[in-house]
Amino acid sequence: MERWTIAAPGIIADLVREEVELPQPGPGQARIRVSACGINFADLLMLKGTYQSTPPYPFAPGGEICGIVEAVGQGDAGDLVGQRIVAYCGHGGLATHALADIAALAPVPDSLGDAEAATIPIAYGSSELALARRARLQPGEWLLVGGAGGGVGLTAVELGALMGARVIALARGPEKASAARAMGAEYVLDTTDMDLTGYALRDTILALTGGARMDVIVDPVGGDLGAAMLRTTAFEARVLPLGFASGDVPTYKANHLLVKNIDIIGFWWGDYFPKAPQVIRESLIRLLDWAAKGTITPHISDRVAFGGAPDALTLIKERKATGKVVVAMH
Repeated sequence: MERWTIAAPGIIADLVREEVELPQPGPGQARIRVSACGINFADLLMLKGTYQSTPPYPFAPGGEICGIVEAVGQGDAGDLVGQRIVAYCGHGGLATHALADIAALAPVPDSLGDAEAATIPIAYGSSELALARRARLQPGEWLLVGGAGGGVGLTAVELGALMGARVIALARGPEKASAARAMGAEYVLDTTDMDLTGYALRDTILALTGGARMDVIVDPVGGDLGAAMLRTTAFEARVLPLGFASGDVPTYKANHLLVKNIDIIGFWWGDYFPKAPQVIRESLIRLLDWAAKGTITPHISDRVAFGGAPDALTLIKERKATGKVVVAMH
């Protein structure tokens, strides 16, 4: 098999395409012939060794895949072999073959393409559980989404609108703003030239909403944007810090949370696999069904061939992608 490997903490240029032995699945595992791999910001953090669950080096990045089950561990259900599935594998997806826990697999409906299926687990999975399970988003509430042109942000806009919220999307540049609008945002603000250190964002939003403040905030960016979003919160608002694409991890002053009755809600999708796997599986099956029926529409801005996998990561690093980047293996 072939894979893109990084041998030690480094950068995209340190990835090497290599041939290695085909992995054998252990108990509770499946070996998958990969057809498509979704790329995420977390892959960049893994390369540097700064992600919360970076695997031992050397490894191949790529945490979500679509493909065909080729083999399962001894004693596991052999009827999985030959099935087309999506899987959260954590790492190893930028390869012709990968291992994943059987508990992290879900069957792909026939009408859904490989690339589209590979976008579902991390971005859609994170947004759905964050909004529905953790933030308890209700119809008619105001939802503010930062980084709305990225993978998680764009799915949060789409799912928030599907759940009946009134969505305000923050994006950088006309292409990302247009994508957020197409996904159901009621208002879209381009933050490219906005002063985020003051109250410009808050005042703009209050003017749009007639004074209504935000009930739920999805923040995959952090930094100045995250701080500016926090100034828009309503009474008993729920704030979800889902990532730190700015490189600046936010801190929250307890007195601000106290006087405004704000909840800061921690959420890491990957931690549900060891602790609540059924929650993840039910979510994956539901989201795949929605995608197959057209209830949700994965937005793929770039499809990259396996040989150009480093270019896919570069698109994420340079914030040139809108929605998802997918690497196709064949």
